[in-house]
Amino acid sequence: MKVLVIGGGAREHALCRSLSLDPEVTALYCAPGNAGIAEVAELHPVDALDGDAVARLATELGAGLVVVGPEAPLVAGVADAVRAAGIPCFGPSGEAARLEGSKAFAKDVMAGAGVPTARSYVCTTPAEIDEALDAFGAPYVVKDDGLAAGKGVVVTEDVAVARAHALSCDRVVIEEFLDGPEVSLFAITDGTTVVPLQPAQDFKRALDGDEGPNTGGMGAYSPLPWADPKLVDEVLETVLQPTVDELRRRGTPFSGLLYAGLAITSRGVRVIEFNARFGDPETQVVLARLKTPLAGVLLASANGTLDALPPLNWRDDAAVTVVIASHNYPDTPRTGDPIDGLADVAAQDAPEAYVLHAGTRAEGDAVLSAGGRVLSVTATGKDLTAARERAYTALGRIRLDGSQHRTDIALKASRD
Repeated sequence: MKVLVIGGGAREHALCRSLSLDPEVTALYCAPGNAGIAEVAELHPVDALDGDAVARLATELGAGLVVVGPEAPLVAGVADAVRAAGIPCFGPSGEAARLEGSKAFAKDVMAGAGVPTARSYVCTTPAEIDEALDAFGAPYVVKDDGLAAGKGVVVTEDVAVARAHALSCDRVVIEEFLDGPEVSLFAITDGTTVVPLQPAQDFKRALDGDEGPNTGGMGAYSPLPWADPKLVDEVLETVLQPTVDELRRRGTPFSGLLYAGLAITSRGVRVIEFNARFGDPETQVVLARLKTPLAGVLLASANGTLDALPPLNWRDDAAVTVVIASHNYPDTPRTGDPIDGLADVAAQDAPEAYVLHAGTRAEGDAVLSAGGRVLSVTATGKDLTAARERAYTALGRIRLDGSQHRTDIALKASRD
């Protein structure tokens, strides 16, 4: 099978790495890719938001499967264009991807499906914003209704900060604060059958101790030793399957990756948000633990045959990923800095630890930073303590001027 992956971040590198190890994959392409993905896939230029261009590229390459990684192309309907060209595509339609593209739409779907979530208001005027903030009180949770690359949410005790963020958006969802730890749970679906993956936890704040501004994610780990063993089954029954059933009932079946961001509250599991694609950086740790070859699972989702697949197989090992970010991320990250030490990791830490590229580009033989989140250093081990040690040892070999990373990824969980 020839596979084309659309995107160019660490999530796509993780997908390409797993696909490159799959014996069923005879050729692997990525568009546009990055400097790290180039080591495992053939890169091609493409406007990832142009569905016709993606479909043409897939046709020219003879791809038997297209995997759309990022949310923006999905919301733009790229998967629809690929399917219209007769090529199986892993990723929801543009209409179904509104589950991520509009927080208000997601809330409406959850209401129809009876999915537990936070109480909320959809606001479009200053008066509505003030009323909602007053109704819920601190901590204030304000979400841009549209796509914001994982950084459209403000959680703050300061009403002025909450109001300023709300006023900067055309449409916002203001909701009650959900207490308790957060969990990310992915599920692969073909619109009817839902196959959950292993849960993970990510770290959104920029600084140790969950301090600092919200980011796209600074690290993640899996499994969750503190979580209820019945959590995945419970979420499948109360969240994932009802949501997929509701979207199919509405005539907008969802096939692809359904991501549930969850809060384990004192009142039970509540959905914080849905995403319509693999999350970054959780994908890095979840795929590190998946033993089942990936391509066949994604193709079954695209072809509507998930019910015929055997259960997924998972490694007992734990996995940890730590993000290396550019100077001044997430505000105005500096780019163009050389990255050294990647070969040292490959020589001294592989295969238990490896580097997945997010924001990088090649310039001759050099690799330069090209985004806010630059690298994900990922490692596996017999438990979280071992995986953490390997990840941070490998990270210590990498040199990027002015870079930043958290030192406490999976630390608390490793001590539980």
